[in-house]
Amino acid sequence: MTGLRAAVIGLGRMGSTFDDEIPHGGSVFLPYCHGPAYFHSPKVELVAGADLHDGQRQLFGKRWQVPSDNMYSDYREMLAKEDLDIVSVCTSARVRSTIVQDVARAGVKAIWAEKPIALSLEEADTMVRVCDEEGVALAINCARRWNPLYTQVKRVIDEGQIGKVLQVTANAPCDLSHNGSHLLDTVRFLAGGDVQWVMGEMESDEAAATDDDLAGNGYLAFDNGARAFIRSMPTGAAKWNFDILGEEGMIRSVGDTNELELTALSETEFPVFSDSPVRASRPGKTHVARYPFPWPTSIQGMGLTIIDDLVNSIETGAPPKCSGTDGLLALETAIALRESHRRGFTRVNLPLEDRGLKILSAEIQGDDVPRRILRESQSAT
Repeated sequence: MTGLRAAVIGLGRMGSTFDDEIPHGGSVFLPYCHGPAYFHSPKVELVAGADLHDGQRQLFGKRWQVPSDNMYSDYREMLAKEDLDIVSVCTSARVRSTIVQDVARAGVKAIWAEKPIALSLEEADTMVRVCDEEGVALAINCARRWNPLYTQVKRVIDEGQIGKVLQVTANAPCDLSHNGSHLLDTVRFLAGGDVQWVMGEMESDEAAATDDDLAGNGYLAFDNGARAFIRSMPTGAAKWNFDILGEEGMIRSVGDTNELELTALSETEFPVFSDSPVRASRPGKTHVARYPFPWPTSIQGMGLTIIDDLVNSIETGAPPKCSGTDGLLALETAIALRESHRRGFTRVNLPLEDRGLKILSAEIQGDDVPRRILRESQSAT
């Protein structure tokens, strides 16, 4: 399928200019954010954009060659006038749920929405339900599922190279909803199961009593038997590190895949010297060996990979690699970790019964001014 028509709602950093901030590869390969990914993809045509702010519309239209007649201050007018197949929602999480529902009911085929999915579980539930009812593929931009290096790590795991996953240990300084949605979804992705219950600790009792977006630590139990430890409180030199421990090996990702190590058990010891004492060999894999990590043979910009995945969802009905349900479960896990602290550090089972629970994602602070403008003003000072 080719010639799909795409549009973006919210034309700031993630909608248009975030790629300008990336100095090197690692966790991000360009084009990554929504506008440039559509512009460079051979599978779609970027035809429209919507944003409340005049300056953002003008910058987006000029840079990505969208005619001024196709730029809108009201996304609802855009949905009514344009024949669209894929729409990105890059607005603040404060309004994301409403906009995603409106877009789904406008007859599009797929939605690529920013993270976190929403502020409350009720909002997220509604987004997933409406998209299911309308037959719309919903992808949430917890983007490491589309990263070529994390994808290669997952391939090594899925092909049994380290055996059954026993534990994932993750260290990433972040708030649990905003960038924590990346952290928690990546842990779910690597563990290969769904979280059954958690125990969590927030920054303080006073902080845990609020709905603020907090850093925290936690223990996660998965339905496939895997376990995970996460630390999103300050992590020192361990910046976005993941250790995946299997029955027959281990993968270590340091600095968000800037370094990758593969260790596995071997049947033979190496080296064996000519004067080594003769011993009866023990059966099975008992010797630890380190191997070169099998890097992917080609690396595509992650935004292009996400678009390819959305096109596949449109053509086959398969869910995107990070679906609306995945985004919902990341939010639910974050809330459950906070609820564990609130309840005296007790075990909290998923799913949570109270769907009114929420986290006020850090991204909504000061969201009356576009993040691109705030960042530019801070750089100027």
